[in-house]
Amino acid sequence: MPADTSPIPLKIVIAGGFGVGKTTMVQALSEIPPLLTEEVLTSASIGIDDADQIPGKSSTTVAMDFGRITIDQSLILYLFGTPGQDRFWFMWDELARGAVGAVVLVDLRRVDDCFPAVDYFENRRMPFVVGLNGFPDTDRFDDEVVREALALPHGCPIVRLDARCTDDCLTALVTLVEHALARSAAAS
Repeated sequence: MPADTSPIPLKIVIAGGFGVGKTTMVQALSEIPPLLTEEVLTSASIGIDDADQIPGKSSTTVAMDFGRITIDQSLILYLFGTPGQDRFWFMWDELARGAVGAVVLVDLRRVDDCFPAVDYFENRRMPFVVGLNGFPDTDRFDDEVVREALALPHGCPIVRLDARCTDDCLTALVTLVEHALARSAAAS
């Protein structure tokens, strides 16, 4: 009987606050045209979505983003980008179900926006890495200063990236998979 050569599918969640680059990261990584649920920000979101700190932001994810990337013949990653606004957090449980881990994107100009995502994955004991998305005019802080400010667990990796850059995003995914494997091995 021939060995099964079907690729192993792994589900990865891309999470974070409103406007941190989740959709951009899925777009940068996906080898297929990504499924995006972007909708135009309207006057109905005034007072709900704070786009004032994100100049030029005109749309938002209202359900999820989905992309796929084939690492090699044995591994395929399915990427699920979460919506960032708290009114859509009820979807996170479904998006995270069965995921091997998550990349939590952080905009250091708006650090408070990442705490719900960090708390979500910590509370569920799901492996995650923090991706510091390098927006223009962002102050540069040492990783340990960021770790302390975000109250991250000691072993949680921090990766600096530009969500528009495929290579940077791939580095974050590799770091996440390595982190998840190391946690799994330590638990065994």
